[in-house]
Amino acid sequence: MRIALVDSGLGLLAAAAAVRGLRPDADLVISGDPAGMPWGPRTPEDITERALVCARAAAATGPDALIVACNTASVHALPALRAELEPAIPVIGTVPAIKPAATRGEPFAVWATPATTASRYQQRLIADFAAGLPAAGVPCHGLADAVERADDAAIGAAVKAAAGLTPPATRTVVLGCTHYELVADRIRDHLAAAYGITATLHGSAGAVAAQALRRARSAPDPAAPPTGRLTVFAAGRSAALPEAALAYPEGRLLAVASA
Repeated sequence: MRIALVDSGLGLLAAAAAVRGLRPDADLVISGDPAGMPWGPRTPEDITERALVCARAAAATGPDALIVACNTASVHALPALRAELEPAIPVIGTVPAIKPAATRGEPFAVWATPATTASRYQQRLIADFAAGLPAAGVPCHGLADAVERADDAAIGAAVKAAAGLTPPATRTVVLGCTHYELVADRIRDHLAAAYGITATLHGSAGAVAAQALRRARSAPDPAAPPTGRLTVFAAGRSAALPEAALAYPEGRLLAVASA
């Protein structure tokens, strides 16, 4: 079995590691666009074209499902990707985990890129799934870029700034960018240090990975032998796993498959 993942950069590592945890024997294909990262400030047309380049390279390997591991690409490029690849290859998008966060019935915050925080898309998700609940949109300036570079100091500064914009009573935080899941522990630790609280963080990687297996008609088997291999593309061309990926446990897990 083979699962492919598309994103501009390292944000796809969280979902890839989640798939790896559910099916250690599955081959993984990660297809990114490091030269074009981040996709957020780009036009919808440019995002769609870049996502198609990445997806076509991954699709050529014959995956059983393809994950669009990026909120921005899921908003703008998902229809075009599905029109080109389905039904031969199921395409799974990524949506911020606002719905499960809202089930707690308490105020929550959504950490996202500035563009996503200001978008009608996020406002619509909150209105649809959390109507009546206080929901604070927290723009995380520079956090995705810092994670992409594995810049420890910049990550710390961005997390601190975002925490400063988060209401002190917050107990639930939605990670509205896939990059943020790679530093979830740092976000949780900083909120605990700043406010003395233990926040529940909601990411999308686990749910997306499980949905990909369902669409691929493959049951989870965490006890399967870790024989899955890794294939990497950058801008549609064969590439190596980016060195910055090794700064994160998810990246180091995939590096074993690459070796």
